[in-house]
Amino acid sequence: MSDFDSNPFADPDLNNPFKDPSVTQVTRNVPPGLDEYNPFSDSRTPPPGNVKIPNAPAPSTQPAIMKPTEEPPAYTQIAKEHALAQAELLKRQEELERKAAELDRREREMQNLNRQGGRKNNWPPLPGNFPVGPCFYQDFSVDIPVEFQKTVKIMYYLWMFHAVTLFLNIFGCLAWFCVAPTARGVDFGLSILWFLLFTPCSFVCWYRPLYGAFRSDSSFRFFVFFFVYICQFAVHVLQAAGFQGWGNCGWISSLTGLNESIPVGIMMIIITALFTASAVISLVMFKKVHGLYRTTGASFEKAQQEFATGVMSNKTVQTAAANAASTAATSAAQNAFKAICIYSFVLLEGMHTPHSAATEKLK
Repeated sequence: MSDFDSNPFADPDLNNPFKDPSVTQVTRNVPPGLDEYNPFSDSRTPPPGNVKIPNAPAPSTQPAIMKPTEEPPAYTQIAKEHALAQAELLKRQEELERKAAELDRREREMQNLNRQGGRKNNWPPLPGNFPVGPCFYQDFSVDIPVEFQKTVKIMYYLWMFHAVTLFLNIFGCLAWFCVAPTARGVDFGLSILWFLLFTPCSFVCWYRPLYGAFRSDSSFRFFVFFFVYICQFAVHVLQAAGFQGWGNCGWISSLTGLNESIPVGIMMIIITALFTASAVISLVMFKKVHGLYRTTGASFEKAQQEFATGVMSNKTVQTAAANAASTAATSAAQNAFKAICIYSFVLLEGMHTPHSAATEKLK
């Protein structure tokens, strides 16, 4: 039916788009060889010479790396302070754990000592068959906290160093006495006296108070140590000076002995150097102990309280105070009884005598 509806006289190429004049003009002017090139084919035929294809980029052998789209945030001051606070907390925690472990260790050692019958004196270390036994108990690992053990040991070695110096001072004064026997006998005798006097007194008067102060954190013992140690430092300075007639091989005595005998003078100068070193080390350790004392929380008020508590808790002081109070009470009661008796006698006499005579007796 469609064939009957069409116009038999119409142009058959009127509705054909490929018969348009503009299209036919372009197709006539196509470059040679272009119609033979198919870009979608798998053939390896090169494109026409007058057609240019852009160079394809060479394939990369490097792995693909994704770059962050945003930079990490800057390290702010708040984060830095937070890190410092955490480090400080960790440090304090480690210190507390160390102190707790030290307390546990000391407690276990004290329990072991109690099971063994208590602490026995172990200083000075004397043989078992010696007629005199040890007088003190000394154990740095048991009595002294870890942070103070090194300081206490140095002070102990300083005391031993001074004792050895005093012992060598005897030989120096003896050599000086052999060179000048008429004038140096006093120095030799005093050197023996200083060794016998200062060696035990320095141990008892300043080293043991220092040991006890660090052992029990006693403010009173710290003050005893400071007072005695200042006097000890003055003794070191005088010994290093070496005044003649004082029994010390100091600088003055050493130079004098060097003029009399060179070997004796050299020996005395060596001993003088030991006295000088003892004085210098004593000053340095005094400053160090004072710095540790300030960190322990000790004070003069605590020292007064400890002194009062120690005096009142002493059995000897309690007995003496009780005896004094009892004697005073007894004397007061006796005086009061005598006064009552005398007054009663006067009153009884006044009943039988005139008032003026009773008054005279009362007076």
